[in-house]
Amino acid sequence: LMNRYVESGKLAGIVTCVVRCGQIVHRETFGHQNLETKTPMSKDSIFRIASMTKPIASVALMMLYEESLFNLTDAVSQYITGFKNAKVWVADGALEVPVRPMTVQDLLRHSAGLSYGGYAESLSPVDKLYDEADLFNPNITNAELTERIASLPLMSHPGEKWHYSVATDVVGYLVEVLSDKPLADFLQEKIFDPLGMVDTAFHIAPSKLSRFCTLYGKTSDSDFGVLDLPDSSEYLPPVATHSGGSGLVSTTTDYLQFAQCILNKGELNGVRLLGPRTVALMTCNHLPTALIPIAFEGAEPMLGMGFGLGFGVMLDTAQTGVRGSAGDHGWGGYAETFFWIDPQEDMIAILMSQYQPSQTYPIRKEFRTAVYQALVS
Repeated sequence: LMNRYVESGKLAGIVTCVVRCGQIVHRETFGHQNLETKTPMSKDSIFRIASMTKPIASVALMMLYEESLFNLTDAVSQYITGFKNAKVWVADGALEVPVRPMTVQDLLRHSAGLSYGGYAESLSPVDKLYDEADLFNPNITNAELTERIASLPLMSHPGEKWHYSVATDVVGYLVEVLSDKPLADFLQEKIFDPLGMVDTAFHIAPSKLSRFCTLYGKTSDSDFGVLDLPDSSEYLPPVATHSGGSGLVSTTTDYLQFAQCILNKGELNGVRLLGPRTVALMTCNHLPTALIPIAFEGAEPMLGMGFGLGFGVMLDTAQTGVRGSAGDHGWGGYAETFFWIDPQEDMIAILMSQYQPSQTYPIRKEFRTAVYQALVS
């Protein structure tokens, strides 16, 4: 299956990994991490994991929740004052006061009324304002990023709809506010070091460049162009923005440590990040029926899917049309990385490649099918 994508020239390389009952039952590499240098893909290749950063940042915030530093129903403006004056964009550019404040829960489940800007074909006026705000400037801090976000109008009233957005970037800044530490330091001290995630960071160390994948993807004149080379990557230090929504690089080995901790209800090798009930709270659906199914702007609805606190959650396998179990949870990244955790099967599956935009090809669905058809007990 994976070789088809490599041999056809659609993807340069892929790493797949499946863990069941705490044991690695499948791990394989395909193709190259860098076609220019003919460097083979390896088990320790380093990937831009993009939105697979979101579950990690969300866990960081919920670690502070367990310290009673906030409640999920608290208004975000209680901690980030820029949101006190938030207004909702309505017809003809008029602005109105939100029907209720944006809450921390709204940030974690993407019902805050925020946006991602113009990644969709059908741009709204608010999306255009997001683009003009230059939110993804790599030279701004999380505080500056959040200040810019808070200055923009909301796309909808908080809690009114599910809209994938920069909300988890605000989550990352909220971690900084509540912990009084830079997000990178908090993640390093509280998650990466305890779990042994030695290759996960907001930048790529020069000593690790030989393991860093080239990012390929669609360009103006090609379906397979070079978007980011290791030697000139935007991930080379210094990196000012530590994006809680999309900023990390990692390996399948590292991310497996994180996922196994979640599957183990918050613990790995004697290290506990979260209590079991907090993990259960994060990995159940938090969206009311009116906000289901979730859908990216301009895309088909993800039938049978809800959203928890930083994780997509499968609610109905028949509706999703893919193999899985009710209650399995995970997420993917824009550069074609993907994982899910299936507690019913005591299983974790991870796929990592480097191609934008993600889901150009149905590799995620096909990987799911391949994994579940291999289960015989």
